[in-house]
Amino acid sequence: METLDLLMQGFAGALTPMNLMWVVIGCLLGTAVGVLPGLGSSMAVALLLPMTFALDPTAAFILFAGVYFGGLFGDSTMAILLNTPGQASAIASTFEGHRMANAGRAPQALATAAIGAFIGGMISSVLVVFVSPSLVEFSSMFGPEEFFALAMFAFIATASVVSDNVLKGLASLVLGLGITVVGVDSVSGVERFTLGLPELFEGISLVTVTVAVLALGEVLYIASRVRRDREDLQVRKAGRGFLSRQEFLEAAPAWGRGTVIGLPFGVIPAGGAEIPTFISYDVERRLDRRRKKPKFGTGAIRGLAAPEAAGNATTGMAMGALLALGLPISATAAIMLAALQQYGLQPGPLLFEQSADLVWALLASFFIAMVVLLAINLPFAQLWSKLLLIPKHYLYGGITLFCGLGIYATAASVFDLVLLLIIGIIGFVMRRYDYPLAPLMIGMVLGPLAETSLRDALLASVGDPVTLVTGWITWVIYALLLLVVGASAWGALRKRTQRDV
Repeated sequence: METLDLLMQGFAGALTPMNLMWVVIGCLLGTAVGVLPGLGSSMAVALLLPMTFALDPTAAFILFAGVYFGGLFGDSTMAILLNTPGQASAIASTFEGHRMANAGRAPQALATAAIGAFIGGMISSVLVVFVSPSLVEFSSMFGPEEFFALAMFAFIATASVVSDNVLKGLASLVLGLGITVVGVDSVSGVERFTLGLPELFEGISLVTVTVAVLALGEVLYIASRVRRDREDLQVRKAGRGFLSRQEFLEAAPAWGRGTVIGLPFGVIPAGGAEIPTFISYDVERRLDRRRKKPKFGTGAIRGLAAPEAAGNATTGMAMGALLALGLPISATAAIMLAALQQYGLQPGPLLFEQSADLVWALLASFFIAMVVLLAINLPFAQLWSKLLLIPKHYLYGGITLFCGLGIYATAASVFDLVLLLIIGIIGFVMRRYDYPLAPLMIGMVLGPLAETSLRDALLASVGDPVTLVTGWITWVIYALLLLVVGASAWGALRKRTQRDV
């Protein structure tokens, strides 16, 4: 009952005219960037980060959450209509969704995706509300050893899972960790990698790195390929989105299975929603093979319903893990954790105690966002696809301008603009040679936590490293890490030895 009372208070805060406006704006922005290939929710949140410092923290995070959820709603539209997923999490939706569109069933495909995203997101939001208080109680048992183990789990799991090449994932992680140690050490006062430049004494701003890697790096990458990538912008016509009773009954079990698969991935730092969407698609495909008349390959509605539900279920749970444990599972979640730190907020038990108004208004806004996203995606998916008609040079030119303005507005420093360009080029090189960006972001966000926790644990034990593996929580975390790495290695091995669809 206490949880429900707190949730009702959260709704009272989220339903104020101003916060309601930010929910709608966040959902619209998220859907827009989800529709446009290459512009993921991580880039949108990164661009918004320096521009929202003037906002009330509650309004800012409601806006971020709307963008985060909206990105997953919008990316399926282009995956279905153009076979061009807005984000990697929509790739699995192209397999059957685009075939449905080619078969003249685009309205049904768009409706299936929107309803699946709504169901997955809504169920995960309900779970987050009731699980978060328990996670908070659990996280109060964490000391420096447990936080260090949690950071190690996030580092290694993310680096080994999100990339086909583990070495590239680890290199990205090391780069992120390396950026965090630039500046004067707050404990010893020693300069670290500052090159004698006074501008680097306070370290490199997380906001600068985020905008440079995720936004400017993407702009440079798109510019480098503008003459290579052929575009087919012929959007296939779609009428009114609806499902017949038979189609609804056929998709319903897949929505349920996809949601169940996606939920646990919300608390596993495995790169976000990509993996559960592929797993749920694979499960449906295997079930389809047992039927008398397999439908996969011809536009099977279940092959679209399951990945959509799985992706959004992951996102909802990710927000719970972020608020209660401070554990980011994707690049977007890492940026939101950085935003919390920029506002002087630390996820965990203290956040729920000291900023209860913000936390519960944010949780309540998830439910509102789901309803808003269903309302703006179900009937208007065809309209969103018109965003593709924006000429790329205007679109990416505008993004570059906002990158510069946003960074200059935070500190009015020309040096930060130079840093933005240098790190943006690094982001471009990483894209060019297929280095994953999520390990870099998570390394940079959790690097200080890992360093501080390691120092505190060793100081408390007078330098005895055994203290890092003495508690039962650390054993569980390291065991889970072994499972994740083992599953990743097994998957990579099977990928090399099997030839599948």
